[in-house]
Amino acid sequence: MTTSDGVVKDVKKAPAKDPWDLPDVSGMVVGVLGGTGDQGRGLAYRLAKAGQRVIIGSRAAERAQAAADELGLGIEGLDNAECARRSDIVIVAVPWDGHAKTLEALREELAGKLVVDCVNPLGFDKQGAYALKPEEGSAAQQAAALLPESRVTAAFHHLSAVLLSDPEIAEIDTDVMVLGEKRADTDIVQALAGRIPGMRGVFAGRLRNAHQVESLVANLISVNRRYKAHAGLRVTDV
Repeated sequence: MTTSDGVVKDVKKAPAKDPWDLPDVSGMVVGVLGGTGDQGRGLAYRLAKAGQRVIIGSRAAERAQAAADELGLGIEGLDNAECARRSDIVIVAVPWDGHAKTLEALREELAGKLVVDCVNPLGFDKQGAYALKPEEGSAAQQAAALLPESRVTAAFHHLSAVLLSDPEIAEIDTDVMVLGEKRADTDIVQALAGRIPGMRGVFAGRLRNAHQVESLVANLISVNRRYKAHAGLRVTDV
Protein backbone atom coordinates (compact mmCIF):
# COMPACT_ATOMS: atom_id res chain seq x y z
CA MET A 1 0.00 0.00 0.00
CA THR A 2 1.21 3.55 -0.78
CA THR A 3 0.32 6.27 1.73
CA SER A 4 -0.57 9.88 0.83
CA ASP A 5 3.02 10.98 1.46
CA GLY A 6 4.41 8.42 -0.98
CA VAL A 7 5.66 5.91 1.60
CA VAL A 8 5.15 2.27 0.65
CA LYS A 9 4.05 0.06 3.52
CA ASP A 10 3.43 -3.66 3.72
CA VAL A 11 -0.15 -4.60 4.45
CA LYS A 12 -0.58 -7.83 6.36
CA LYS A 13 -3.67 -9.85 5.63
CA ALA A 14 -5.74 -11.03 8.54
CA PRO A 15 -5.13 -14.73 9.20
CA ALA A 16 -7.69 -17.02 7.61
CA LYS A 17 -10.35 -18.29 9.96
CA ASP A 18 -9.82 -21.84 11.18
CA PRO A 19 -12.64 -23.81 9.47
CA TRP A 20 -12.97 -25.98 12.56
CA ASP A 21 -13.41 -23.02 14.89
CA LEU A 22 -17.16 -23.49 15.27
CA PRO A 23 -19.64 -21.80 17.62
CA ASP A 24 -21.07 -23.26 20.80
CA VAL A 25 -24.62 -24.36 19.98
CA SER A 26 -25.29 -26.35 23.15
CA GLY A 27 -27.82 -23.80 24.43
CA MET A 28 -29.91 -23.66 21.27
CA VAL A 29 -33.33 -25.26 21.01
CA VAL A 30 -33.69 -27.58 18.02
CA GLY A 31 -37.10 -28.28 16.52
CA VAL A 32 -37.62 -31.23 14.18
CA LEU A 33 -40.56 -30.89 11.80
CA GLY A 34 -41.59 -34.37 10.79
CA GLY A 35 -40.14 -35.66 14.03
CA THR A 36 -42.54 -38.59 14.16
CA GLY A 37 -41.07 -40.05 10.94
CA ASP A 38 -38.05 -42.35 10.97
CA GLN A 39 -35.41 -39.77 9.98
CA GLY A 40 -36.73 -36.95 12.12
CA ARG A 41 -37.25 -39.21 15.09
CA GLY A 42 -33.71 -40.55 14.81
CA LEU A 43 -32.21 -37.06 14.62
CA ALA A 44 -34.28 -35.91 17.60
CA TYR A 45 -33.07 -38.87 19.62
CA ARG A 46 -29.37 -38.37 18.79
CA LEU A 47 -29.39 -34.64 19.41
CA ALA A 48 -31.24 -34.98 22.70
CA LYS A 49 -28.89 -37.76 23.76
CA ALA A 50 -26.00 -35.37 23.05
CA GLY A 51 -27.52 -32.85 25.45
CA GLN A 52 -29.41 -30.63 23.01
CA ARG A 53 -32.87 -29.38 23.95
CA VAL A 54 -35.17 -30.86 21.30
CA ILE A 55 -38.80 -30.33 20.29
CA ILE A 56 -40.57 -32.75 17.96
CA GLY A 57 -43.12 -31.20 15.63
CA SER A 58 -46.03 -32.89 13.90
CA ARG A 59 -49.31 -31.84 12.30
CA ALA A 60 -51.01 -33.27 15.39
CA ALA A 61 -49.61 -32.28 18.79
CA GLU A 62 -50.82 -35.58 20.26
CA ARG A 63 -48.70 -37.59 17.83
CA ALA A 64 -45.69 -35.41 18.54
CA GLN A 65 -46.09 -35.79 22.28
CA ALA A 66 -46.51 -39.57 22.00
CA ALA A 67 -43.23 -39.80 20.05
CA ALA A 68 -41.51 -37.51 22.54
CA ASP A 69 -42.73 -39.55 25.50
CA GLU A 70 -41.45 -42.74 23.89
CA LEU A 71 -38.01 -41.26 23.26
CA GLY A 72 -37.68 -39.55 26.65
CA LEU A 73 -34.46 -37.54 27.16
CA GLY A 74 -36.46 -34.41 27.92
CA ILE A 75 -37.81 -34.16 24.36
CA GLU A 76 -41.04 -32.18 23.96
CA GLY A 77 -43.80 -32.77 21.43
CA LEU A 78 -45.83 -29.93 19.89
CA ASP A 79 -47.72 -29.15 16.72
CA ASN A 80 -45.56 -27.90 13.85
CA ALA A 81 -46.39 -24.22 14.30
CA GLU A 82 -45.59 -24.14 18.01
CA CYS A 83 -42.46 -26.23 17.44
CA ALA A 84 -41.24 -23.67 14.89
CA ARG A 85 -42.04 -20.72 17.14
CA ARG A 86 -40.17 -22.13 20.14
CA SER A 87 -37.04 -23.33 18.33
CA ASP A 88 -33.81 -21.54 17.41
CA ILE A 89 -32.90 -24.09 14.73
CA VAL A 90 -35.59 -25.95 12.79
CA ILE A 91 -34.77 -29.18 10.96
CA VAL A 92 -37.19 -30.01 8.14
CA ALA A 93 -37.53 -33.80 7.91
CA VAL A 94 -40.97 -34.13 6.37
CA PRO A 95 -41.79 -36.40 3.39
CA TRP A 96 -41.00 -34.84 0.02
CA ASP A 97 -44.63 -34.90 -1.12
CA GLY A 98 -45.60 -32.70 1.83
CA HIS A 99 -42.52 -30.46 1.77
CA ALA A 100 -43.89 -27.39 -0.01
CA LYS A 101 -47.28 -27.46 1.71
CA THR A 102 -45.70 -27.73 5.17
CA LEU A 103 -43.29 -24.85 4.63
CA GLU A 104 -45.91 -22.60 3.06
CA ALA A 105 -48.11 -23.07 6.11
CA LEU A 106 -45.24 -22.20 8.49
CA ARG A 107 -43.74 -19.21 6.66
CA GLU A 108 -44.63 -16.78 9.45
CA GLU A 109 -43.47 -19.05 12.29
CA LEU A 110 -40.16 -19.77 10.52
CA ALA A 111 -39.35 -16.13 9.76
CA GLY A 112 -35.93 -15.26 11.16
CA LYS A 113 -35.18 -18.88 12.05
CA LEU A 114 -32.24 -20.98 10.94
CA VAL A 115 -33.87 -23.72 8.87
CA VAL A 116 -32.00 -26.94 8.05
CA ASP A 117 -33.59 -28.85 5.17
CA CYS A 118 -32.71 -32.55 5.01
CA VAL A 119 -35.42 -33.67 2.59
CA ASN A 120 -34.44 -35.87 -0.36
CA PRO A 121 -36.72 -35.68 -3.42
CA LEU A 122 -36.77 -39.29 -4.61
CA GLY A 123 -38.91 -41.51 -6.77
CA PHE A 124 -39.11 -45.29 -6.72
CA ASP A 125 -39.87 -47.84 -9.41
CA LYS A 126 -38.98 -51.46 -10.21
CA GLN A 127 -35.36 -50.43 -10.79
CA GLY A 128 -35.06 -48.82 -7.35
CA ALA A 129 -34.66 -45.27 -6.12
CA TYR A 130 -33.94 -42.35 -8.43
CA ALA A 131 -33.52 -38.61 -7.90
CA LEU A 132 -36.23 -36.10 -8.70
CA LYS A 133 -35.35 -32.50 -9.61
CA PRO A 134 -37.75 -29.89 -8.27
CA GLU A 135 -38.53 -26.85 -10.37
CA GLU A 136 -36.42 -24.72 -8.01
CA GLY A 137 -33.44 -27.09 -8.41
CA SER A 138 -33.55 -28.92 -5.08
CA ALA A 139 -35.62 -29.31 -1.93
CA ALA A 140 -33.35 -26.82 -0.17
CA GLN A 141 -33.80 -24.23 -2.92
CA GLN A 142 -37.54 -24.78 -2.80
CA ALA A 143 -37.40 -24.13 0.95
CA ALA A 144 -35.41 -20.93 0.37
CA ALA A 145 -37.96 -19.74 -2.20
CA LEU A 146 -40.89 -20.46 0.11
CA LEU A 147 -39.20 -18.99 3.20
CA PRO A 148 -37.69 -15.67 2.06
CA GLU A 149 -37.39 -14.39 5.64
CA SER A 150 -35.66 -17.53 6.97
CA ARG A 151 -31.98 -18.52 6.84
CA VAL A 152 -32.14 -21.77 4.89
CA THR A 153 -29.36 -24.35 4.93
CA ALA A 154 -29.19 -28.00 3.88
CA ALA A 155 -27.71 -30.93 5.83
CA PHE A 156 -28.28 -34.39 7.36
CA HIS A 157 -29.28 -36.01 4.04
CA HIS A 158 -27.15 -39.16 4.13
CA LEU A 159 -27.96 -40.58 7.57
CA SER A 160 -29.38 -43.99 8.24
CA ALA A 161 -32.58 -43.79 10.26
CA VAL A 162 -31.88 -47.32 11.50
CA LEU A 163 -28.51 -46.34 12.97
CA LEU A 164 -29.80 -43.06 14.38
CA SER A 165 -32.54 -44.83 16.31
CA ASP A 166 -30.50 -47.77 17.60
CA PRO A 167 -29.63 -47.19 21.28
CA GLU A 168 -26.95 -49.89 21.09
CA ILE A 169 -24.89 -47.76 18.67
CA ALA A 170 -22.79 -45.21 20.55
CA GLU A 171 -21.35 -43.34 17.56
CA ILE A 172 -22.61 -42.53 14.07
CA ASP A 173 -19.59 -42.93 11.81
CA THR A 174 -20.30 -40.37 9.09
CA ASP A 175 -19.74 -36.87 7.80
CA VAL A 176 -22.62 -34.45 7.20
CA MET A 177 -22.39 -32.24 4.12
CA VAL A 178 -23.64 -28.75 5.00
CA LEU A 179 -24.72 -26.19 2.40
CA GLY A 180 -25.86 -22.61 2.75
CA GLU A 181 -25.41 -18.99 1.73
CA LYS A 182 -23.85 -17.54 4.89
CA ARG A 183 -20.84 -18.89 6.73
CA ALA A 184 -22.26 -17.98 10.13
CA ASP A 185 -25.26 -20.21 9.42
CA THR A 186 -23.34 -23.17 8.01
CA ASP A 187 -20.91 -22.96 10.93
CA ILE A 188 -23.83 -23.36 13.33
CA VAL A 189 -25.13 -26.40 11.46
CA GLN A 190 -21.65 -27.94 11.32
CA ALA A 191 -21.35 -27.43 15.06
CA LEU A 192 -24.76 -29.02 15.61
CA ALA A 193 -23.76 -32.09 13.60
CA GLY A 194 -20.56 -32.32 15.62
CA ARG A 195 -22.57 -32.62 18.83
CA ILE A 196 -23.44 -36.19 17.84
CA PRO A 197 -20.58 -38.59 18.66
CA GLY A 198 -18.80 -39.86 15.54
CA MET A 199 -20.40 -37.26 13.31
CA ARG A 200 -18.74 -34.26 11.66
CA GLY A 201 -20.21 -31.38 9.68
CA VAL A 202 -18.31 -30.42 6.51
CA PHE A 203 -19.08 -27.31 4.45
CA ALA A 204 -20.04 -28.41 0.92
CA GLY A 205 -21.00 -25.24 -0.93
CA ARG A 206 -23.97 -22.98 -1.54
CA LEU A 207 -27.59 -24.06 -1.93
CA ARG A 208 -27.25 -24.17 -5.72
CA ASN A 209 -25.24 -27.37 -5.17
CA ALA A 210 -27.85 -29.01 -2.96
CA HIS A 211 -29.36 -31.13 -5.74
CA GLN A 212 -26.25 -33.29 -6.07
CA VAL A 213 -26.18 -33.87 -2.31
CA GLU A 214 -29.88 -34.73 -2.12
CA SER A 215 -29.79 -37.02 -5.16
CA LEU A 216 -26.78 -38.99 -3.85
CA VAL A 217 -29.18 -40.65 -1.42
CA ALA A 218 -30.52 -42.70 -4.34
CA ASN A 219 -27.02 -44.13 -4.81
CA LEU A 220 -26.67 -44.89 -1.10
CA ILE A 221 -29.98 -46.75 -1.14
CA SER A 222 -28.59 -48.93 -3.94
CA VAL A 223 -25.40 -49.52 -1.94
CA ASN A 224 -27.36 -50.46 1.16
CA ARG A 225 -29.63 -52.87 -0.68
CA ARG A 226 -26.76 -54.65 -2.40
CA TYR A 227 -24.53 -54.95 0.67
CA LYS A 228 -27.22 -55.16 3.39
CA ALA A 229 -25.64 -52.11 5.03
CA HIS A 230 -26.43 -48.66 6.42
CA ALA A 231 -23.82 -46.71 4.47
CA GLY A 232 -22.95 -43.07 5.12
CA LEU A 233 -20.19 -40.79 3.80
CA ARG A 234 -16.70 -39.74 4.83
CA VAL A 235 -14.87 -36.85 3.17
CA THR A 236 -11.14 -37.62 2.98
CA ASP A 237 -8.16 -35.29 3.47
CA VAL A 238 -10.18 -32.67 5.36
